Amino acid sequence: MAKTSNIFARVEPKVKEQAEQVLEQLGISMSNAVNLFLKQIIIQRGIPFEVKLPENIPLSYDSLTKEQFDIEIEKGMTDIKDDRTYSMESVAEEMKRDYGI
Repeated sequence: MAKTSNIFARVEPKVKEQAEQVLEQLGISMSNAVNLFLKQIIIQRGIPFEVKLPENIPLSYDSLTKEQFDIEIEKGMTDIKDDRTYSMESVAEEMKRDYGI
């Protein structure tokens, strides 16, 4: 039997549970899945899938200049005046769906 090394990783419990459910259906253990992932990193000489930021990134106050912030506030005020608003519930549902928060 080949020698093995241990890898310890912290993951969100829900992510681990969901991954285990999928892997169980595939008949693959978590250890084998991690081993497959690492082998693909070696073969492809990088992460074996595209890693990029989502296109719809919510604006963050810290990322805006004062001018950009003022423009965004003005857009919001115009939306309110033109009755283009959303309920708190629909915003929360969309944020959960799109960003997991």
